Amino acid sequence: MAPLITREEALELGEIEEHGEIEALVERAWEARLERFRDSTDMCSLVNAKSGGCAEDCGFCAQSRFAEADTPMHAMMDPEQVLEHALAAEAAGAHRFCMVTQGQGLSKRDFERYLEGVRLVSEHTNLKRCASIGHISSARAAALKEAGIQRVHHNVETAASYYHEVTTTVRYEGRLRTIQAVREAGLETCVGGILNLGETREQRVEMAFELAAIDPTSVPINLLNPRPGTKFGDRELIDPWEAVKWVAIFRLILPEALFRLCGGRVENLGDLQPLAVKAGLNGVMMGNFLTTLGAEPEEDRAMFEGHGLNVARQPDNAAYPRPDNRSGWLSGETPDLVGALLADLHGPGAGERTGPGDEGDPPQASGPGELKVRLWDPSTQLRYRAKRRAPVAGWGD
Repeated sequence: MAPLITREEALELGEIEEHGEIEALVERAWEARLERFRDSTDMCSLVNAKSGGCAEDCGFCAQSRFAEADTPMHAMMDPEQVLEHALAAEAAGAHRFCMVTQGQGLSKRDFERYLEGVRLVSEHTNLKRCASIGHISSARAAALKEAGIQRVHHNVETAASYYHEVTTTVRYEGRLRTIQAVREAGLETCVGGILNLGETREQRVEMAFELAAIDPTSVPINLLNPRPGTKFGDRELIDPWEAVKWVAIFRLILPEALFRLCGGRVENLGDLQPLAVKAGLNGVMMGNFLTTLGAEPEEDRAMFEGHGLNVARQPDNAAYPRPDNRSGWLSGETPDLVGALLADLHGPGAGERTGPGDEGDPPQASGPGELKVRLWDPSTQLRYRAKRRAPVAGWGD
């Protein structure tokens, strides 16, 4: 991926702090975004399909067993529940759906259940399908593709020179091997990281250029939302103008990537979220995140529509890897799938379908104007494990 600015120019831009200069940088990034993607967007949603109990020591994550924090816990979801979360994401306006599990790998049993969930989402939705399950082999990457996954997410998290401060149990080289296995299987790659882990501005530029060398299809950037009991739990939120500046810089270094903001954007950006969109975003992670709450989907859609961007979808069942809702990108008008669903709920025969049938049909209407989706039940599937005596991590003093 050829950057639009040099490393030296990026370092100079990283030092600007005056709001007017940052706004001028945003305009430059906005032009680069429009030139390559026009009005298309690529909105994501995710399900935390398996949570808690991770054996790794990633310093930002409350799911780590090294974190002195209460950890949300639930076993691998049933495939049908994964489907129901996907249906809710589709109704909320998401274009793609990522099925996420904790840790750096799945047992054979959990992997088979995961694949079955992928197959259901592939069969019953028009969502593009993404996986995030830690390190995977070439064989597992091929199995994911066969089940219907099109893109695999696996972050590098930070610059290589700062990586040892983030985790000591997950090797940076192992992450690169997983990314290569994904690419060799013919799958798209989704590779990004987290800002405000204590890295320098120079290391942020370093990470951006490392990502350009990896050349992923998609680059998700998170802004640290400090979680009490984690290594980075006492850090301050990043200044929102600083965050917007780095969104624009990353866009100029990664002009061809589908660039999105994910965790921490609500807490860190606040009222500057629309400006961050203009700084070059293709999309955001809609709804809730892995262990924290997000924004309302309609608010996220409105942020992009406010800049004249198109948040509607095409019913191509993910046949197009790049954003498929660009005006004129496909023949015909972009249909309003959410509106069609609501019309179906209010139309003749509404209320006659009550849920999954014997053949595993997806849930439909349960009454006039009502859609019932059985999401996971916290009363039976979620527990919190207090880790008052966390093991000693390799984080250093």
